[in-house]
Amino acid sequence: MTSADIRQKFLDFFASKGHHIVPSAPIVVKNDPTLLFTNAGMNQFKDYFLGNRQPPYRRVADTQKCLRVSGKHNDLEEVGVDTYHHTMFEMLGNWSFGDYFKREAIEWSWELLTEVYGIPKDRLYATVFEGDAAEGLPASSIALDVWRRILPAGQIVFGNKKDNFWEMGDTGPCGPCSEIHVDCRPDAERAQTPGHLLVNKDHPQVIEIWNNVFIQYNRLKDGRLEPLASTHVDTGMGLERLVRVLQGKSSNYDTDLFTGTIAATEAMTGKTYSGGDGRQDVAFRVISDHIRAIAFTIADGQLPSNNGAGYVIRRILRRAVRYYYSWLDCREPLLCRLMPQLAGQFRDVFPELQAQLDFVSRVVREEEESFLRTLEKGLRKMDDILQRSEPGSAIDGPAAFELYDTYGFPIDLTRLIASEHGHSVDEQGFEREMKGQKDRSRAATATDTEDWVVVSDEATAGQVFVGYEQLQAPARLLRHRRVRAKGRDFHQLILDRTPFYAESGGQTGDQGWIRFGEVRVEVTDTRKENGLTIHVVPELPDGLVTEAEAFVDTERRREVAAHHTATHLLHAALRQVLGTHVAQKGSMVQPGGLRFDFSHFAHPRDA
Repeated sequence: MTSADIRQKFLDFFASKGHHIVPSAPIVVKNDPTLLFTNAGMNQFKDYFLGNRQPPYRRVADTQKCLRVSGKHNDLEEVGVDTYHHTMFEMLGNWSFGDYFKREAIEWSWELLTEVYGIPKDRLYATVFEGDAAEGLPASSIALDVWRRILPAGQIVFGNKKDNFWEMGDTGPCGPCSEIHVDCRPDAERAQTPGHLLVNKDHPQVIEIWNNVFIQYNRLKDGRLEPLASTHVDTGMGLERLVRVLQGKSSNYDTDLFTGTIAATEAMTGKTYSGGDGRQDVAFRVISDHIRAIAFTIADGQLPSNNGAGYVIRRILRRAVRYYYSWLDCREPLLCRLMPQLAGQFRDVFPELQAQLDFVSRVVREEEESFLRTLEKGLRKMDDILQRSEPGSAIDGPAAFELYDTYGFPIDLTRLIASEHGHSVDEQGFEREMKGQKDRSRAATATDTEDWVVVSDEATAGQVFVGYEQLQAPARLLRHRRVRAKGRDFHQLILDRTPFYAESGGQTGDQGWIRFGEVRVEVTDTRKENGLTIHVVPELPDGLVTEAEAFVDTERRREVAAHHTATHLLHAALRQVLGTHVAQKGSMVQPGGLRFDFSHFAHPRDA
């Protein structure tokens, strides 16, 4: 069976059991602050488990794109080194929302594996949660009873909370689980060492392929577990591992999920993949894995950037670039040239990549070219650091920070290169350098603010803004204070009513003047603070009085308004010319012009 056949048989099987087949959710999570990426098949169903939303179907099945490179579920360091960890992977899953529970889930998983896929029964092992006294969690007696009817005792393994209690993250739906492992070793090895002794022991040929999770609890922020109102089934079977088993391979990378990309890489680099443990072979595996994470994440809407989810993708991409640069002797962008092969392979199951092939390829090429410009200098710097280091010592924090700050090396790339030469990295020192940079940046913008001087006891909560209707208005001074910032002094005033528009949404604050009797005071800026409009003036007049009249610079306001309108027109034009992926990331609207910040993968002159 091809990987496409195997995937389809899973979906067809659960469709025959009354499941509705749903599409994969995007790999990029936009509406869940607890996650950067979809890291499990259950993410898109989280609200159903919590009871926040009613599911349209009680039973569903799917294949879900997942990414695990950060946080609790992080497999990045193992990718390419071993034969079965990945960054992006497909999770085949079947789900019950308050419908069937443990018995049906276990029996169907056994039926599919043994009767549909034909995996020998004596090669399969099941794990059962043994309970946890500290959490007050009982053992999974129902799951144990079901497995005892299916398997001999020697093929049932009890697991602790680490192995057999599944949690998506620090908070959220969770519960005990029952895994299914397969022993792929030759018969001679199996005769020497029983498989149950190797379950969950990181043996490369005794691997987990399916996890039946029984959602019964919700993990709260304070760490407590509360029972859910109804119970659910959340299962996950890694397609990559399943295909490996059914195609009789000893490595996931020898299956047709990866061999196409590896063959294309061989053709483009002139190097040969042998499937061994050498750095050249590791490089082939890293590239064939990482390109999937990069391509599908960008296709789902996340551009590489310097922070958040975007920086995770940039890290993965730069890790792949370093591998092909150092171990495949490739000095030109490679990943972008592999995109057509990848898009064609997944055209029928994840068509979004094929639909955006040109766009994704251009984004990746731009990123590759950018990093290749600094990579050679960074590697030379790294060589110099290593030569000056004692054998087995740690790369100090300042050096690791320089590689990050000057040459664009993510800390995990520095860690990887250091480990290849028998060194570690002082990551605490690196974090101190990062913190020091942030502290210096904050200090450069620090302000010294005196207390407010209350001129009038009138409440300020009801301050009235009249600037949409009029640009001149009588007012009363309520409070003022002195502020020192960037080496200069100025004053801030609060009026009971004002025509001045405060800086907001990128639009600069109004300027103008305030007249106190016969004295005119220039207003150089207008800002918001705690919902109040603050008028910035360079100095206060002698004999300050409360009665005032505020005047906005009318011509300046008109010019600012025109440029504000222009930002919206520019945004619309950019989306027409460059593509609908363009999103506003900030703006500065001033009387003399405007600045519009937007997300795109290339300088506009190159687009």
